[in-house]
Amino acid sequence: MSSTTMMGMDDMRMTFFFSSTTPPFSTNWTPNTTGQYAGTCIFLIAFAAVFRALLAVRVNFSLLMTAVDMHRNRGVYEPYQNEKAPQHSWRAKDAILTGFMDLVLAAVAYLLMIAVMTMNVGYFLSVLAGVFVGSVMFGRFIANAAAH
Repeated sequence: MSSTTMMGMDDMRMTFFFSSTTPPFSTNWTPNTTGQYAGTCIFLIAFAAVFRALLAVRVNFSLLMTAVDMHRNRGVYEPYQNEKAPQHSWRAKDAILTGFMDLVLAAVAYLLMIAVMTMNVGYFLSVLAGVFVGSVMFGRFIANAAAH
């Protein structure tokens, strides 16, 4: 019989704390210096901004697919003249691309959630800063969509 080590409730932090040596995703990624910790925080800011960019792509996905189709057909398309993308019939390719986009969004969101769940104040604030930066950069593309 093999024994497994389980983390008990006493081992889990239940409050926010300050530490520059908290591993965000695995023990292999443990910052040992202040510079490494700052680099991890910068990565989390960029990663959260990428999440907002992916969200902007996702909420405008049908518009983007219509634009790609029109480009392939040598048609002229101006994406923000219409409020909604023209509806077209269900296509397997579009459904698979939408599913893949949702998969990537879920993966990035869960990784950001794991970083926040470390309860490290620096990581928490970095994710919030990244959401802010991403919203400033890509919010105009999300604001035009019906679903947020």
